[in-house]
Amino acid sequence: MSNMMRDSQIMAQTRDENLGYMSDMALELAQMAEDTGLATLAYLFRMAALEASTVNSVLAEPEDLPQQMTSH
Repeated sequence: MSNMMRDSQIMAQTRDENLGYMSDMALELAQMAEDTGLATLAYLFRMAALEASTVNSVLAEPEDLPQQMTSH
């Protein structure tokens, strides 16, 4: 049982690191797009960064997930 808990913790930590990386990368791409005058693309990258940074809080509360997914 402890192996399952350890594996679960490792997977959660990896997921958190990956989401952080995706958010940071999207913000960098947004800045690059804005610097080259591509405001719409910059906006889309910022929305992707926001999504990556907030998905972690959604996944932390699985009982809320079905309501959040169907409320759009």
